[in-house]
Amino acid sequence: MYSILVHLVKHVWEQRVDQHGRVYYVDHVEKRTTWDRPEPLPPSWERRVDNMGRIYYVDHFTRTTTWQRPTLESVRNYEQWQLQRSQLQGAMQQFNQRFIYGNQDFSSTQNKEFDPLGPLPHGWEKRTDSNGRVYFVNHNTRITQWEDPRSQGQLNEKPLPEGWEMRFTVDGIPYFVDHNRRTTTYIDPRTGKSALDNGPQIAYVRDFKAKVHYFRFWCQQLAMPQHIKITVSRKTLFEDSFQQIMSFSPQDLRRRLWVIFPGEEGLDYGGVAREWFFLLSHEVLNPMYCLFEYAGKDNYCLQINPASYINPDHLKYFRFIGRFIAMALFHGKFIDTGFSLPFYKRILNKPVGLKDLESVDPEFYNSLIWVKENDIEECGLEMFFSVDKEILGEIKSHDLKPNGSNILVTEENKEEYIRLVAEWRLSRGVEEQTQAFFEGFNEILPQQYLQYFDAKELEVLLCGMQEIDLNDWQRHTIYRHYTRTSRQIVWFWQFVKEIDNEKRMRLLQFVTGTCRLPVGGFADLMGSNGPQKFCIEKVGKENWLPRSHTCFNRLDLPPYKNYEQLKEKLLFAIEETEGFGQE
Repeated sequence: MYSILVHLVKHVWEQRVDQHGRVYYVDHVEKRTTWDRPEPLPPSWERRVDNMGRIYYVDHFTRTTTWQRPTLESVRNYEQWQLQRSQLQGAMQQFNQRFIYGNQDFSSTQNKEFDPLGPLPHGWEKRTDSNGRVYFVNHNTRITQWEDPRSQGQLNEKPLPEGWEMRFTVDGIPYFVDHNRRTTTYIDPRTGKSALDNGPQIAYVRDFKAKVHYFRFWCQQLAMPQHIKITVSRKTLFEDSFQQIMSFSPQDLRRRLWVIFPGEEGLDYGGVAREWFFLLSHEVLNPMYCLFEYAGKDNYCLQINPASYINPDHLKYFRFIGRFIAMALFHGKFIDTGFSLPFYKRILNKPVGLKDLESVDPEFYNSLIWVKENDIEECGLEMFFSVDKEILGEIKSHDLKPNGSNILVTEENKEEYIRLVAEWRLSRGVEEQTQAFFEGFNEILPQQYLQYFDAKELEVLLCGMQEIDLNDWQRHTIYRHYTRTSRQIVWFWQFVKEIDNEKRMRLLQFVTGTCRLPVGGFADLMGSNGPQKFCIEKVGKENWLPRSHTCFNRLDLPPYKNYEQLKEKLLFAIEETEGFGQE
């Protein structure tokens, strides 16, 4: 081991060499290490210390401050983000065209007294007080209450097993849907008791539209009367929104929103609020806040930045963002930039694992698949139950289990290693941030309200659907081992033309990993290595299911013998599979 002192821009750095001969650098002022040779601060930047001894940085050109030490790369990222922000207004027209089942016709359904719970029990009446709040009268006991007697206590009950959903008949009788076996029953899987003996048979239907109706109905039950005013400046949108949202009680945030941009006063019938959600969802990406990052080099889905702790207020901000995302769902507004599918699964309280890695880090996923499929002892690999992580240039070792750095990975225990390292990669160092996010989220909308949705449906609920241009899709699709005139390709496009827009979005999710299209449509689709067009490849046997490779926007389509077989296999793949690369 040896070291050399390096003097750079009023910092005292030390160059060291570790036991493996690798050069690294130590900053004795900020007490951190990095593999990269330290650079001076970019032009116009200055390092300062506040009255609490915390280091921050000032950009005299833009008159802004940040806790994160700027580099030439981070400054370029910020300039790119500002350029995207200036282009947002041009994207608003396309954003306003997003839609979702239930939004357009739910008001008319309400006028018809749509009620998914069916009629009230005998002796009960539904009324509205002078403030417009719904309450219920029990004429049998002469007692009034705010809670709907048909749903009272329902959210406090034990949750249903994975893949189960509770619905109601037109008479208000509960029944249960098992999406795992695609069956329905009146027997509650939690208690084994039947809500109705010898009731009529109910056909199994996986109906996203019905789920949205139920969700909107429950949100309506939580809604408070009157409205609240949110006044924010476009120049300081993030900070103004933070101060406003965190100053209100959770109950107030369930009232109708009245958003005001100073100098642009007008009546907000939803359009201004829609723009506010759109702009603010992009604002959380600001690199200077260091809160979120893209899931990959060319994956523009968001995930929590493990380096967010550099911002002393980051946990308060994550609680605020949790409130904001829950408000978007509660009020039926869309956000501009969506999250990674593993993050949606966390919102739904569903476990994440190895399969989820493919959508956020395909290179790391492939390396774990290699470990899984090969004999690591024969290859002479020496791995331990620990991993190195680099955050803001600082290298730290993390044990995947107690004393993991001294436990060798073998053929016998490599399955456990793969499981632990996959879980670590999907949650590395963001447990506190995630907890703060859900504290804010559950204040507005308890996660259990979303239990019937899967991760892909939740993305559509939060980001909305776009009307897909089939000509654009066909024009920018490429083929491998098929041609444009192959029978299976002709059948594929026939299938796409026959299905509705919701199933087209699920097909798009199945192949690309997201329901969102770039502003430029299919021509601008991105893969893990840059621009990547939608691709259909001839792979497998006719009894196989289609497979997807979301990193490459590729659909493996077996050479099916007839149209009905292709249709059956594709429908099963896009409606019944969860995750990627399903066989």
